[in-house]
Amino acid sequence: MIGLGTLINSAGIVVGGVIGLFAGKLFREEQQESLNKACGVSVLFIAIAGAMEGMLKIRDGVLSSGKSLLVVLCLALGTMIGELIGIEKGFERFGNWLKKKTRSSGDTGFVNAFITASLTVSIGAMAIVGAIQDGLTGNYYTLAVKTVLDFIIVAVMTSSMGKGAIFSAIPVFVFEGGITLLARLISPVLTETALAYLSLIGSVLIFCIGINLVWGKKLRVANMLPAVLLAILAAYLPWSF
Repeated sequence: MIGLGTLINSAGIVVGGVIGLFAGKLFREEQQESLNKACGVSVLFIAIAGAMEGMLKIRDGVLSSGKSLLVVLCLALGTMIGELIGIEKGFERFGNWLKKKTRSSGDTGFVNAFITASLTVSIGAMAIVGAIQDGLTGNYYTLAVKTVLDFIIVAVMTSSMGKGAIFSAIPVFVFEGGITLLARLISPVLTETALAYLSLIGSVLIFCIGINLVWGKKLRVANMLPAVLLAILAAYLPWSF
């Protein structure tokens, strides 16, 4: 069944969030804060691993790095575009709307939890590749694996940040569902190089999310999202990074 992967992923996030919500009530405030920091450190190391995989190479037994220019250009230009569009504010408006509709006015961390969790589980090549596979062949294996990861991430985030994280299932459903429906159009665009660039920039953005989790909200990561699209476009330039 085409689209089943998106349904499984979205449902897994909701279930993980609900479990995390009840588990969070067992912890004191300082314990929730420590759990949040631990989640942030985990996200940082996952992002570092992904970024290093894309930037480091071994040639003739010598370790070398590359694609630094790609990272700088995509992040700088992407952030500039995101700031002009106001993507972060759009997320905040939607988060506040959800907060009102779910009668969560007393939850001061609702919007931050929603944005942080949404970006964490949406950014990356796994969501895009998995949704394309689901759309083309009905193979939802990649999204099923992603569901396990998202289940754990959202459960931890909900227990430490609040129920806003549960609603990250909405952007995931829209994002992955849209890619699944448009899979035949998107698939030819995502060459091996484009996926490699996307994965690298996605990992850098996830690193930025980790910074916000550990040290408080320092970066408007949602405004950096255009960097992912620029990474795909960069794969079609006449020179390599």
